[in-house]
Amino acid sequence: MESEKEIKSVIEVMAASGKYWHDWDKLKGMLSIHLKQVLSDYPEAKMTIEQQQSCLGVSFPELAKRLDDALNSFAEGPPFTLQRLCEILLDARNIYSKLSKLALALEKNLLVTSTLTISSDPYALSTLQNATVADRETKDSPVQCNLVSNGVEPIASAGDADEVMAEVEEAEVEDVIDMDTIEAIVRSSEADTTPTTTSDS
Repeated sequence: MESEKEIKSVIEVMAASGKYWHDWDKLKGMLSIHLKQVLSDYPEAKMTIEQQQSCLGVSFPELAKRLDDALNSFAEGPPFTLQRLCEILLDARNIYSKLSKLALALEKNLLVTSTLTISSDPYALSTLQNATVADRETKDSPVQCNLVSNGVEPIASAGDADEVMAEVEEAEVEDVIDMDTIEAIVRSSEADTTPTTTSDS
């Protein structure tokens, strides 16, 4: 079993490159361990069930299971949002002060249907240091969802995924997670991106 440090280094490489090299089942296990660790670091995890339900809308164990189940629902490969997912997991406390906000961000990144294919590029930890914007804009990379704090506009290179995320953020219900709203937005966006055929006559 990998140590927390080894798992973190793998996640750092994926956050920097947007690619993955490991067997997906093994990688999914690593992400699951790290996800649970990140969630349990929040103060809400130590609250009473009543307090958790008041501020999260569900109990902490239910929330953790829901996110873990969403991650494990990907059978063939990781979601195309893998890079953003890793960025969030590495810096969750600095990006989201409340567990409800973190959970919402994780859920919207796990509610996608497209997956990534395993990378055939050489795997090296140096990827982490050498990753540049140009490296990350290759056609097999996921949509770039930059951290809000860096002030850089995301590159809308893969359809309306950024618009979906923006709509989800606008639809945030104070601090209670509203899955129906997120699912409705994702569904409507997927319908919008269906190509329409026109006749040549």
